[in-house]
Amino acid sequence: MKTRPGMRRESATKSPAGSALSRRRFLQLSACAGMTAPFLVSCKSSPQTLAPRTFAANEKLSHACIGVGGMGWNDLHQFAKHPRVQITALCDVDANNLAKAAAEFPGARIYPDWRELLSSEGNRIDSVNVAVPDHMHFPIAFTAIQKGKHVYCQKPMCHDVAEVRALTQAAESRKVVTQLGTQVASTQHERAAVQLLRQGIIGRVTRAYLCSNRPGAVENYRLAGPRPADGSPAPTNVNWDLWIGTAPMRPYAPDIYHPVKWRAWQDFGTGWSGDIGCHIFDPVWKGLGLQPPIDVQAEVQESWRNSPARRADTWPQGNHITWTLPGNDMVAGNKLVIEWFDGEFYPPEHIRKLYSEDLKEYPPESSMVVGTEGTLLIGHGLPSQLLPESKFKHVRPQAPEPRNHYHHFVDSCLGLAKTESHFTQTGPMTETILLGTVAIRVPGEKLAWDHKGMRFANNPAANKLLRRRYRDKWHAGPF
Repeated sequence: MKTRPGMRRESATKSPAGSALSRRRFLQLSACAGMTAPFLVSCKSSPQTLAPRTFAANEKLSHACIGVGGMGWNDLHQFAKHPRVQITALCDVDANNLAKAAAEFPGARIYPDWRELLSSEGNRIDSVNVAVPDHMHFPIAFTAIQKGKHVYCQKPMCHDVAEVRALTQAAESRKVVTQLGTQVASTQHERAAVQLLRQGIIGRVTRAYLCSNRPGAVENYRLAGPRPADGSPAPTNVNWDLWIGTAPMRPYAPDIYHPVKWRAWQDFGTGWSGDIGCHIFDPVWKGLGLQPPIDVQAEVQESWRNSPARRADTWPQGNHITWTLPGNDMVAGNKLVIEWFDGEFYPPEHIRKLYSEDLKEYPPESSMVVGTEGTLLIGHGLPSQLLPESKFKHVRPQAPEPRNHYHHFVDSCLGLAKTESHFTQTGPMTETILLGTVAIRVPGEKLAWDHKGMRFANNPAANKLLRRRYRDKWHAGPF
């Protein structure tokens, strides 16, 4: 791997099995995991804020990966496969994750703290991807954008509605390339579904039913349970203070926060609807050209609703969220109702029977968009189906060209394309989805939404849930 001017290479040893970290470097990573850093951005250096640069032919994009475990591991390798990407820097609060990634990319500089990475790298990186728990998306992405870096951010964009609004505005102001990590949005199946909706083949839309009843998901969320009464010391490889970040401090507990179960906790994740909702909502939102809602309401799992301890800390394992959105030329009437179902809540039987009379084959993650002339079933990651099949058997949608979501972001950074899942497009959609997570916490209340004023007109208590109070010394941008 070639290095840019001023780029240093960490020493690494080779073993018969391949590249490996030196013992000295691994110990440095482990030591960093136990350090704390109470300021927002490291003052190790103060590089000038830069505008995105233009690229010469065949010049490589210098890219930094923030979060290289779990989804971040996949994201790292997807970016690395692009022939015009150079993985320049790696960051993770877990020294084991960082060591594993650094062993594969020995030419990359390594950081346990994203603040130091963004402060130190200056003009040596062009772009970053963010693959960390939801509660840290905003401070990392916002700081990177303010420094003129292109940003690929895993879904949802942010933890809070107010964060999404601020991040969208920052991206538009700085004119950086952005992409939300809804990789299925780039598949031929989903792009074909968007085309079918835009063409109006099913007529004007009357209602849409979205669901995620993935087998096993509910059980995984149950395992999170109420917060443990006692904590334990964090393992030496995890910097717990950095992992907690903007959230209120709590003791570490094994197996329920890091690395997987954090999505079930209100301080860190956005629940099942906030996570998977970005995937399921995407083709419907884009295909119909939707705008933010007029109101939102939620029903929730009864056992969660009746447990003060769980309601204060975790997300329910079942939700039914209903949004009323303003109509447009593609909608029958001046309003459109969209419903979301997960966990123990399922789309109505008569809707599922449009596809499967015995109800057994209905895609567990899908959108059923009902129109005046027919219905479109968009299965997550599956070919869409026009219903009834007999009416549309002669319709042959044209398949779009194959596309890699990650590489499309890279091409856009290089000036060769334009992303479809940019924050101007996905920001309002994410806000809408996160309004559902607010409604979950005040179940049964119909919340009247004032999009321009970014407030609920009829519920002061719900307004307090639009943004969190950050932990002291972790403030970012307007928060």
